[in-house]
Amino acid sequence: MNDCLFCKIVQGDIPAEKVFENDNVLAFKDINPQAPVHILVIPKNHYADISVLYNEEAALIVDIFEAVKKVTEKLYIDDSGFRVVVNKGTDAGQLVNHIHFHVLGGRKLEWPPG
Repeated sequence: MNDCLFCKIVQGDIPAEKVFENDNVLAFKDINPQAPVHILVIPKNHYADISVLYNEEAALIVDIFEAVKKVTEKLYIDDSGFRVVVNKGTDAGQLVNHIHFHVLGGRKLEWPPG
């Protein structure tokens, strides 16, 4: 996707503060953090949203959650607690049409979130 912000980050065309990367997944700091720790975990391949992931992408989901585990350990929020959020569509707050998982932590998070 030539106009996708996150694809441009994956390609290195737009800088991001990376905290984790492997062959399939990239994790970087959100530029508008909503918590002391706010990381976006994305697949390197373009998927518009969570509804387009099927059984064929099961290994990708495992890679994403392994990345979440590594990121939370690296940033020392694995014991205190964290939240993983995926938005689908504009009503849910998805601003970039590339599936991304928000990892939030570093403070007590409230419920319901909004």
